[in-house]
Amino acid sequence: MASMEEDFPRGGTAKKPTETESKIVVQRTEVDNLFQSNEQAEAKKRKGAGKDDGKKLKKPKTGKEDGLTLNAAAKCVEILHVKNVKEGMLMLGCVKDVADFEVTVSLPCGLQGFLSIRNICDSYAKLLTEQLDSADTEEICSLPHLFHPGMVIRCVVAKLDVAKGGSPSIQLSINPKLINKALTSSSLKAGMVLSGCVESVEDHGFIVDIGVSGTKAFLPKTAAKDKQNDPEELKVGQYVTSQVEEVKNDGRVARLSISSLTLAQAFAESEQGWNLTNLLPGLLVKATIKKVTKHGLILGFLSSFSGHVDFLHMEPEQASNYTEGAEVQARVLYVELSTRLVALSLRSYLVQAGSKVDPTPAAGDRIGEVVKDCKMTTMHHMSGAMLELPDKTMAFVHRNHMKESSEPSNENRVLAMPEHTCRILDFSAMDQIHFVSLRKSIIERPFFRYHDLQAGQVVEGTVSVLLNHGMVVHLSDHIKGLVPRTHLSDIILKNPEKKYVEGMRIKCRVLSVEPENKKLYLTRKKALVESTLPLFLSYADAHPGRVSHGYIVCIKNFGCIVRFYNSVKGLVPLSELSSEPIISPEEVFYVGQVLKAKVLQCDPDKAKMLLSFKAAVEGDTEESAKPQVDCEVGKRVEARVLKKSVNGLEVAILPDEIRAVLPTMHLSDHVSNCPLLWENLQEGDNISNLMCYSKNKQNFALTKKPTVRWSLEEGVVAKDFSEVTVGMQLIGWIKNIMSYGVFVEFPYGLVGLAPKSAMTDKFIQDTTNAFQLGQTVIAKVTNLDEEKRRFLVTLKISEVISPEGDAQTRLINGLQEKRAVTEMLAMRDVSDLHQQLAALCVGQKLKLTVDTTDSGATFKSDDLAGATILATKQHVMGVNLSPGQKVTAVILHIDILSTCIHVSILSKLVGKKKSLTEGSKCTAMVQHIDKDFAVISLHDTAQLTVIQTRSHLNEIFLSESHKLKTGMSLSVEVIEASCQEVQGLPLVSWQRSAPKRPRTTSENQKGHQFGDIVQGKVKTVKPTSIQVTLEDGSTASVHVSEVKEVKDVLLGSFPTSSVKVGSVVTARVIGGREASSHKFLPFSHPKFTYNIPELTLIPSKLDESKDFKPVTAKEKLNSCKVGEEITCFVSKFHPERKSLEVTIDPSVTGTVELLAMITDPKDGGHPEKLYKLGQAVRGKVVEVISKPQRFVLSLTGVHKLEEGSVTLGMVTNVQPQVGLQVKLPFGGTGTVAVTDLADAYRPNPLDGYSKDQLIRCFLLVSENGKWQLSLRPSRLNPQQAKPAKDPEVLSIDKLKAGQLIRGFVKSVGEQGVFIRLSRSITGRAQLQQSTQYFVSNHKVLSDHLPPNTLLTTKILRIDKEEGLVNLSLLPADTGKPDILPESLALPLRLTGKEKKKHDDQQKMKKRTLPESEQVPKKKKTKKSKTDDNDSGVEVYFREEEDKEDEEDPKSESVKQVTQSSAGPSRLQVAAGFSWDVGLSALKPASAAVQEGDSSDGEDQDGSSKPKKKSRHELEEEKKAAEKALVQRETQLMDPNLRPEDAAAFERLLLASPNSSLLWLQYMAHHLQATQIEQARAVAERALKTISFREEQEKLNVWVALLNLENMYGTEESLKKVFERALQFCEPMPVYQQLADIYAKSDKIKEAEGLYKTMVKRFRQTKAVWLSYGTFLLQQGQSDAASALLQRALKSLPSKESVDVIGKFAQLEFRYGDAEKGRAMFDKVLTSYPKRTDLWSVFIDLMVKHGSQKDVRALFDRVIHLSVSVKKIKFFFKRYLEYEKKHGTPQSIQAVKEKAMEFVEAKGTDAAN
Repeated sequence: MASMEEDFPRGGTAKKPTETESKIVVQRTEVDNLFQSNEQAEAKKRKGAGKDDGKKLKKPKTGKEDGLTLNAAAKCVEILHVKNVKEGMLMLGCVKDVADFEVTVSLPCGLQGFLSIRNICDSYAKLLTEQLDSADTEEICSLPHLFHPGMVIRCVVAKLDVAKGGSPSIQLSINPKLINKALTSSSLKAGMVLSGCVESVEDHGFIVDIGVSGTKAFLPKTAAKDKQNDPEELKVGQYVTSQVEEVKNDGRVARLSISSLTLAQAFAESEQGWNLTNLLPGLLVKATIKKVTKHGLILGFLSSFSGHVDFLHMEPEQASNYTEGAEVQARVLYVELSTRLVALSLRSYLVQAGSKVDPTPAAGDRIGEVVKDCKMTTMHHMSGAMLELPDKTMAFVHRNHMKESSEPSNENRVLAMPEHTCRILDFSAMDQIHFVSLRKSIIERPFFRYHDLQAGQVVEGTVSVLLNHGMVVHLSDHIKGLVPRTHLSDIILKNPEKKYVEGMRIKCRVLSVEPENKKLYLTRKKALVESTLPLFLSYADAHPGRVSHGYIVCIKNFGCIVRFYNSVKGLVPLSELSSEPIISPEEVFYVGQVLKAKVLQCDPDKAKMLLSFKAAVEGDTEESAKPQVDCEVGKRVEARVLKKSVNGLEVAILPDEIRAVLPTMHLSDHVSNCPLLWENLQEGDNISNLMCYSKNKQNFALTKKPTVRWSLEEGVVAKDFSEVTVGMQLIGWIKNIMSYGVFVEFPYGLVGLAPKSAMTDKFIQDTTNAFQLGQTVIAKVTNLDEEKRRFLVTLKISEVISPEGDAQTRLINGLQEKRAVTEMLAMRDVSDLHQQLAALCVGQKLKLTVDTTDSGATFKSDDLAGATILATKQHVMGVNLSPGQKVTAVILHIDILSTCIHVSILSKLVGKKKSLTEGSKCTAMVQHIDKDFAVISLHDTAQLTVIQTRSHLNEIFLSESHKLKTGMSLSVEVIEASCQEVQGLPLVSWQRSAPKRPRTTSENQKGHQFGDIVQGKVKTVKPTSIQVTLEDGSTASVHVSEVKEVKDVLLGSFPTSSVKVGSVVTARVIGGREASSHKFLPFSHPKFTYNIPELTLIPSKLDESKDFKPVTAKEKLNSCKVGEEITCFVSKFHPERKSLEVTIDPSVTGTVELLAMITDPKDGGHPEKLYKLGQAVRGKVVEVISKPQRFVLSLTGVHKLEEGSVTLGMVTNVQPQVGLQVKLPFGGTGTVAVTDLADAYRPNPLDGYSKDQLIRCFLLVSENGKWQLSLRPSRLNPQQAKPAKDPEVLSIDKLKAGQLIRGFVKSVGEQGVFIRLSRSITGRAQLQQSTQYFVSNHKVLSDHLPPNTLLTTKILRIDKEEGLVNLSLLPADTGKPDILPESLALPLRLTGKEKKKHDDQQKMKKRTLPESEQVPKKKKTKKSKTDDNDSGVEVYFREEEDKEDEEDPKSESVKQVTQSSAGPSRLQVAAGFSWDVGLSALKPASAAVQEGDSSDGEDQDGSSKPKKKSRHELEEEKKAAEKALVQRETQLMDPNLRPEDAAAFERLLLASPNSSLLWLQYMAHHLQATQIEQARAVAERALKTISFREEQEKLNVWVALLNLENMYGTEESLKKVFERALQFCEPMPVYQQLADIYAKSDKIKEAEGLYKTMVKRFRQTKAVWLSYGTFLLQQGQSDAASALLQRALKSLPSKESVDVIGKFAQLEFRYGDAEKGRAMFDKVLTSYPKRTDLWSVFIDLMVKHGSQKDVRALFDRVIHLSVSVKKIKFFFKRYLEYEKKHGTPQSIQAVKEKAMEFVEAKGTDAAN
C-alpha cells in the first residue's frame, strides 16, 4: 500500500518527505513537477519569432510552477571565480602550453589549470611505471606528442593546491574514470559524445578507455582515419573526443567514431538520458534564451535544465540581438554539481562546426604590454569590467584587478574615470580575450614577464634563497633568476652565506633569459656588471676587432672557452692566451674568471668565434696612447651620411669617422624643407656646415639649422643650467608638445617649458596645432627653479626681440636649401627634364600652348616635354582660352619633385616689368603659396618675388584664416631691388595691413589646396558621402572610402554611418570636384562651376609629418592586379542592366555584373537587396580597363572561370537541337546539352527553362572559348545528390553491349533514329530496329518522334574505332511499348519462318477466298514475332500494363495478367476493341480466359484451311453467342464490377454524376495507363460537374487531385491546386488533407511547414493542434510536441485546456513516451480530480500500457475520489472486471473488501 501511495499520492494531499529525503532535497520545491518539460521555452521562442510581441508569458493554469527545471537558474550571472572552483568540478579547457611533464590548460573565465603527466589515464600511468622500471626508454610517447596547443579537452578538478606565493593552483585530470564517473554501462546511448583516452592499440582499431566500468569501447581504424588534426596513428594515452556510434550487449560494448565533422555537429539530445549528475562539459546543446540580463543570459536546454552564459561567452557581434525565446546553439563550459550550476558558451569558436580555438591572440603576443587611453565600456559588478583598448579590441579586467589588493573596492569611481591605463596580464584562450589589470603596482613594475628582460640588462633584485648550485634572486613577485655559484662574485666564494643574506637588495646583470621555459640566469661579477665595453648578445655583435668582457667556462689543454651573453661563446687558442708562452692553461686561469677578449674571427652562421686575450691587452695599451676622439659643441664640421632612419640621418664626422646623429628636424629652419632635404640626401653624401649642438658620453648630435648655428657661433647660448638667467634670450627648437605647453630644447641639452599661457599673444585652446615639432623659436627665460634644475620660457612675439635682418637671412637660407635640393636632383637624375627645370626660376616667361581648359588650364611646351604645366582658375581669369592657342606665361613656382610648373597668364603679371627703387613701399598680392614660402606680385610692376609665410620665427597660425591665402593683399617695403641670393628677385619685408576689400564669390570658393588640414561641421551623412561645412562657410565632401582606414572597415558595414551629423571633424584636402552651383549664378554664366574640396578623415592621412602625395586615378587603377581582393563600397545599382557600381576611391569606380554579384539564383530577382548603398564589400578584380578608367569586379570570391567549379549562369536561348545557351560571368558563354540537364531524364527536358532564367551550372570543359556545362545535381552538389537514374556517359568505353540506356531523339532520317546518349555520344537505331511495324517511309517515325523525345534503348553493338553505337528500340529488347501507337493500324514486320509461311498463306488465300472475306482473314493472320505459339489474334499490351509494373505492383489488372501470363491473357486487356464483326465480339473478358486454348486451336485451323460448318455447328454457335450476350448484360448491370474502359466510365457517370467514388475510379483508370494529363482532366471535369451542394464529394475530388500532383506533379502545380482548393472548400479540411498527404509521402519538412501555418491560421481549432501534435509524436519529436501543447493552451479557450492536455497525453501514450503521458494525466487529474471521463481514459491507457502494479495503484486512487457515489460504483465495477481478468482470487477478494468498506463508509447513499 505504501508503495502505491508513493507512486500515486491521493488527489489533493501532498506527500510528506521521509527523513532521508528531506535532507537531500535542498531547494527542490519547484523541481518535482513531473508534467512539463521545456514547453515554456519553446513557446517563448515560437511566440517571439512569430509575432515579436513583447508580452510576458502567461503561466499555464495547470500548476504554480513556471516550468520544470532540474536546477534553479542563477540569480545573477557572474563569471567563475577561483574561490568557487571545487574539487570534482567538470570543465572544458584548452591546451595552452605543453611541457615534458605538465600541460598548462586555459580554463573558462581566465582561470588556468595544470594537468600532470600522472593524471592522463590509468593505462598511460601504467606504461610510465613500466618504463621507469625497465632501462629501455624508447617506446614512451611524451606529452608534447599527445597534446598540442589549441586542443580542447574535458577535464576535472583533481585537487586544489596552494602555490608558494599563497595563490591557489588548480590541478586537473583528464582520467576518463573521473570525468565520466556518473555514467554507467546501462546509461550509454548511441549519439553521446564522450571523451576518453586510448588504452591500447589493436590490429583493427583502438580500445578507448571511456571510464565506464563494464564497458569496452572500440574505435575502428577506419573511423579514426578521418581525424583532421592528427592523421598519424593514435598512441596510448592519447585523448580523444568520440561519438558513440552504437551500443551492444546492454552497454558492454560500444563502438566509437571520431569524425570531426559529425562531432562538431553532434547535439546532445534529451533522449540520451543526460541528467545533472552526468552532464559533461563540451556537449553541444540546442538551447532557448529564458532571460536576458545585463551580465549574461539564462538559457533552458535539454528540455529541463537551466544554465547561464556569462558576458564573456556571448558572441560579441550578437550581444545586442539576443532576445528572450530565441533559439541558440551552446556548448557546456563547466558543471558545478554542489550548486547545480551549468555554464554555457555561445562563442562561435566553440559552437560552430569546423572552427578551432586559437591558443594565441590574432594580434600577436601582447602579454605584459602597458596600454594607455583605454575606455571602460561596461561594468559587471560581481565579475569585473570590459575595457576597450585604443585599437578597438576588447579586454577584461577582473574585479580584483580594478583596485590594489589592500584597498577597498569602489567600482563606480573606476567606471567614472574617462580613461584607464592597464597592463595585459594574460590571454585566455577559452574566452578569446585579454585579461588586464588596473593595479598601479602591476602597471609600474619594470619587469612583468620574462619576455621583458634582455640579456646584458642591469637589474635590481632581492635575494630569496641560497642553494648549493647558486642563489635565487627575485626581480618581482613572479620573476626570479638564478645566479650560478660561479657568478656570485669575481672570485669563487667559499662561504657565500656570509656575503648574501635573504631580503638583501643587489644589482645583477642578465646573462641569458629563456622566456618559454621561464629561466633567467644572472651574474654578480663586478667586472661584468660594471663593464662599459660593447656586449656580445649574439654572434652578429662580435665583429672582428671588437673587445668585450667574457668569462671562462672551460679550460682545455688547447685553450680556454670563453662565454659572453646568451649562448655566445668562443675559443681562445693557446697561442692567444698571453704574450708569454703558456703550456698548461689550468695553472694560470680558473673557471669563472672574467677577462677582456678581442674577436679575431667570427662566423655567425656556424656560431664559431676565435678570440684573443693577448690582442685585447695589447690593443688597450695602444689605444691609451691615442688621444680620445672628441667633437666640441659649437664646432663646425663636415660629415658623411651612413644610414637614413625614420627620424634622421646617422652620419660619420670627417675626418675621424666619429659617429653622430643629424635629426631630420635639424636640417633646416623651415619645417617644410626638412623632409625635402632628408628625402634627397643619400647614403654616402657629404654634408658641410654642420655644427655639434650637444653631446653626452659618446653620442654627438648635429644641427644644420642656420639660426641655431648662428647662435652657437655668436655665443648666444647657455652651456649649463648654472648659466641660465631670467630675461636671457636663447634660440632653440620645439622638442615636445603637451596639452599644457611646449618643451623647447636648446644647445648643450638644456630644455625649458613654455606654458600654454606663454606660448603666444593670442589665446590658445589647443596647443597641438600651434607650433610644429622642430620649429626654430626664440625664447626668453621667465622663471628658474634651482632645486629641480628647471626653467620656464616665453615665446610671445611681443616679449622677444628678433636679431637684426633675421627674416631676410632666413628667407635667403630657406631658398638656398631649396635650390640645393633642385641641384642635387638635377645631378642625380641624368634626365634632361630635371636639368631643364633646375635652370628655370620664378618670374621667368615661357611660350606655351594651351592643352586643356577646365577649371584653370594646363599647357604644353616643346622644350619641357614631360613636365606638368598648369595655371589655377585665378590665373586664367578674364582670358578666353581654347586648346591649341599659343600664350605667354610667367612662372610662379617650380616643383622639381613632381615635375610640375605653376604659371600665370594674367596680363598684369606677364606684362613688361617696371623697375623698383630700394626703400619704396607698395601693395602686393599673394599669387601662389608653397608651404613655408609664398610668391607675391608687386603692385603693377609685373615683378614677382618670394617671401616666407611666417614673418617672425615664433609666428603661429591658430586657424586657416590667419594664414596667407592666394589673392590676399600685403603691404611691402623693398629692401633690395635685385638680390643675387634670391636669384635676382627683389628682397622685401612685408606685413598684413592691406585694406580689406570685398572678395568676389569666385575667389572665395577656391581657397583649399591639396594637403590642407581643415576643420568643419558635418552637415549631412549619405551612404556614399558626407557633406561638411568648413570654417569659412564653404562646403566640402568626404567620400565613403575616405572615412576609415581600409583595414578597419568591417565587411557589410557602412563607414559613413559612424559619423554623426553636427559633429566636428578634422580632415585633409585630397582633391576637388567640380560642381555646378545653383546658389549665386549670374544669368550670363550658365556654365559656371566651382570646386568642392574632397576631404579625407583617415587618421593615417591626417598625419602631417608623413609625406602625402596625390594619387591619380590611373596610378590607383594600375595598382590593382587581376585576382587581387580589394575593399570597395557600393555606390549605385542599375536596375535595367542589373549591375552594381562600386567605388574604391573618389576617382575610381568599378562595375559588377549580376552574375558576379550573387551565388544563389533566388537572389537574382532583387540583387539590390543584398547590397545597400555605401556598404563595404570585398571583391576580386576581374579586369582593369584603362579607357574609360574603371575596373570590373566580382563579389562571389572567384574572378575567373575554372574547370570543375560551379557558377551562376543566365539562359540566353533554348534550342531543341542544342540544349540551353548560357551566359556566364566574366564574359563567358556555354551550352548545356539535353543529357546534362538532370540526373533522371524527363520526357520534355527543356520545359521549365526560359530566356533570362538564372541557373547554377557546373563547368565541365572549355572548347574553343565556349564552356560545356552540366546542371546535374550529382555535379552541382555531389554530397547531397541521390544516385543518378541516368548516369553521365563520359566516353564510349563506359558503354557495354546489351545495356539498357535512355536517351533523347536527336533526329530521324532514312538511316534510322539518332539518339543522343550524352553530350558527345549519339547512337543510331536502324529503322528495322526501331519498330516492330512495317514502315514504308521514315516520315511516319519522324512525325511520332519529335526531337528530344525520351526513349529507352538497348545497345546492340559498339564500334569503338569509328565511335558508333548501334541501338534497338524494339519492345522485345527494351521491355517498353513500341514507339508507334497501334492506332495507326500498321502491318507487322515479319521475320524468318513466319515470313515464308505468311507468303505461302497469301498465295493460297488469293486462290481460295472470295474477295469479300479476304480482308478480315488477312488481319487475323498477322503473326507476332515475339511468341511462336501465340494466338492468331495479335493484341498489344496497353501501355498501362507495362507502366503499372513500375508504378503500382499491387493494382488489380496486373494481378490478372500475371496469373495467366500465357497468350490468352492479352485478349482480356483489349476488351472494347471489336476484332470481329458479329456477336462474337461481345465475348466477355472472363470467357476469353476460360475458353483459352480451344479457341486458339480453332482459330489456327480456320486460318490454314477454310472448313464448311454443319447446321448443328451453326446452331451451337448461335446459342453460345446468345449466352455470351446475356452474360454481358448481367455484367453491365452488376454494380460491383469495375468498368474496364473509358466508355464504360462515361456511361456510369451519366447515371450518377455526383459520385466522387466513380470519378476517382475513372482517374485511377487513367493513372494505371500513366495518362497523367487525362487523369487531371477528369478531375477538373468532376469539379465542374459535381453539384455545389455536395461539399464532401467535391472535397474528395480535390484531395485526389492533391494526391495526384504530389505524386506526379511539381511543387508549383501542387501549390496551385492547393490554393484553388482553399478558395472552393472549407480551408481547414483542405489543409489537414494536404498535411496528411505530405506525411504519408515522407515529405516531413513540407508537412511541418504546413502545420506551422495551420496552427497560426486556425489557432482556435482544437483539431489542428491535436493533428500537429500527432504528427510530431509520430516523427519522434517529443519535446516539440510538449512545446506545442503549451502554445495550444495559450491559443485555445481555457475551457478546452483540460481536454487538450488529455488528448495530448493519450497521444504520448500511443506514439511517444508512455511515462510522459502518465505524468501529464497525473498532473491534470491532480488539478481536476472530478473529471471522471479523463480518469476512465487514463485507466484504459494504463491497462494497455502500464504494469499491473501501476494499474492497481491507479484504481486505488480513483475509488477514493470525492465524486458522486454512482461514479465510484462504476469504477469499482471496472476494478473488479480488471482483477477477474488479470488478478488472483486474493486480489479479487481484496477489491470486494474495499467495496464493502466504501459502502459502510458512505452508508445508505451507497446502498441505494
